[in-house]
Formats: sequence, C-alpha cells, structure tokens
Amino acid sequence: MEVKEVLLPGVGLRYEFDNADGHHLGVIARRGGDFEFVMYSAADPDQAHPVFRLTDEEADALAQILGAPRLVERFADLTKEVPGLDAGQVEIVPTSPFVDRPLGDTKARTRTGASIVAIVRDEEVLASPGPGEVLHADDVLVVIGTEDGIAGVRRIVDQG
Repeated sequence: MEVKEVLLPGVGLRYEFDNADGHHLGVIARRGGDFEFVMYSAADPDQAHPVFRLTDEEADALAQILGAPRLVERFADLTKEVPGLDAGQVEIVPTSPFVDRPLGDTKARTRTGASIVAIVRDEEVLASPGPGEVLHADDVLVVIGTEDGIAGVRRIVDQG
C-alpha cells in the first residue's frame, strides 16, 4: 500500500492512502499532537470531509491497539513455518528491575534462547533493538522463540 506524506506548513503532516474499498483517506498529524481523520470526496478529490479527531492520548491508545498485536500477528504467521517456534509479547511493567536499563542487561537471549525482535513504545516500533536500547515502563517486547523461551523472558523482565 502506498502512503503519500504531505507537509502542511504551520499545521503538521498529512498522510493519504487508498483503502481496499477504494476510498481515499487521510490522517492529519497536527503539530499540537491531535490527529484528524478525513475522507476525500469522489466528486472532488481536493475536498476532505472530517470523519473524527483523536487527542494525542487517544491516538497513542489506538496505536497500541493496532500496532503491537499486528506486529506479533505477522511474526506468528512466520513462526507457523517453523515447528516449535512461537511469537509473543512481554510487557515491561513499572516495577521491573530493568526499567531505565539497557536491553542487554537482561541477557535474555543468552539465558533463554529467545530473541527480542522489536520494542513497541507508545506508537513507535523499534525493530531489531540493540543491546544498548534503554527499556522503559510500559514498553512491549516482541519475542520470538520457544514457548519456554518466551516465558523465560517474561520471568527475567518481571523478576530479574
């Protein structure tokens, strides 16, 4: 799918794309943090009709709903091809001993054999994080490994 990015001076950025139903849609990311969703008229493709607006906090919640599960779903599809390999999510809870510490301090791969392939932080996905990437409360780790390996990563980040 092609997404066109348009700079709106003084306003922010607009992202435009066509969905599978043939509708031309847009998301305006305003400088103040709000997001406006618009649909363009088929009769006049330059005229946008507002659909709804989200605050920054609401957009973050929606990104979490759409982002992390879809990422894990894609990895889950890949793991179906390899028997015994799974994909999972592990949240960094605020009480984790690894909050504000580098990922490498967990030694998760060495200790469990599972790989942390991404970190979902707010609406951002950090793919292939390095050992120096600092973990934050509420980060979600996307982990590939055996069922036991994923459970081991969960134990490590929860208990140390």
